[in-house]
Amino acid sequence: MLLFCPTCGNILMVEEDTVGDRFSCNTCPYICKIKKKISAKSYPRLKEVDHVMGGAAAWENVDSTDAECPVCSNKKAYFMQMQTRSADEPMTTFYKCCNQLCGHNWRD
Repeated sequence: MLLFCPTCGNILMVEEDTVGDRFSCNTCPYICKIKKKISAKSYPRLKEVDHVMGGAAAWENVDSTDAECPVCSNKKAYFMQMQTRSADEPMTTFYKCCNQLCGHNWRD
């Protein structure tokens, strides 16, 4: 937990005193003795992760080709190409099995 100086608004630092610990401001002369332990846990809410390739919508209007699925051996697959490396490297081809029960994704 961060505490801020009520005088100037800067963050308070914890420093040792002869009697115990205290909060002090590096900008102004504000000092406050720490009388009890202060602790609080807060966990940030994580953002939802977007699918790298655009999710299910990315596969809606793609063409199919002759490619064998490594999982179900279906002979047809949807494909799309994306530039995943630098511009002087070839594009990466991604496949998705046309078999609705399988739907396996792989790349070439």
